[in-house]
Amino acid sequence: MTDRDPLVRYETRGRVALLTLCNPPANCYSHEMMRDLDEAILKARFDQEVDVLVLTGEGEKFFCAGADIEMLKRADPVWKYYFCLHSNETLLRLEHTPKLVIGAIRGHCVGGGLEVALACDLRIGAKGKGKIGLPEAKLGVLPGTGGTQRLTRLLGSSKALELMVESRTFDYEEALELGILNKLFEEEDFLERVLEYAAGLACPGTAAMATGHIKRACQTGAGLPLEQGLALERELQAKLFASRDAAEGLAAFLEKRAPSFEGK
Repeated sequence: MTDRDPLVRYETRGRVALLTLCNPPANCYSHEMMRDLDEAILKARFDQEVDVLVLTGEGEKFFCAGADIEMLKRADPVWKYYFCLHSNETLLRLEHTPKLVIGAIRGHCVGGGLEVALACDLRIGAKGKGKIGLPEAKLGVLPGTGGTQRLTRLLGSSKALELMVESRTFDYEEALELGILNKLFEEEDFLERVLEYAAGLACPGTAAMATGHIKRACQTGAGLPLEQGLALERELQAKLFASRDAAEGLAAFLEKRAPSFEGK
């Protein structure tokens, strides 16, 4: 334990957990921040009153500008390797958490910052704010916190390769066209708009248990042969059929009323 302030602030808004990267001015991540993020992810994962996670950066100028370059410059190659390994493990934990994760992206989201955002399930950007891209090649390195893998899976190898080797940064509108961002919200009251959207994907209006199982089927199934993916889908569906939410959803449909889900 240390006396330092946490670099990831954790709070809840109803059934939504808000995780905020707090390292001004650019919210660059260090090993300490990744450890705090890891802890916050686990806290949200175990909290049965949380259905959706929202990940954002403090301030309006940066979501996250990536890894702390001064930290990397001081470190030896062995330490850097284990730092990358832990960062990968942390983002995999975020990705594998069976609750929906939304990236609320305002300000510059470049390098490792975009790699963090790519580990979210959905990404919402603030209109007219900041640049996005993976310019690591300009530093003589590659996007080493999942960027080469997640961007390729998202856009296909040719387009992802083009963006990374050109080291180009681009605006949110282009990111939306490419499919890196799912939505753009107005900058005014941006975070509140995202939190309102997230709340609409939580209980009681949305069956969060079903959402988590859909996420598992998509995330895990994407790496499986079709037959095994279908088997996973059947197993997850069987669990949902046995849930109270499925009984409620079917009853509400037949009774022509709005369902009230519990996430159970």
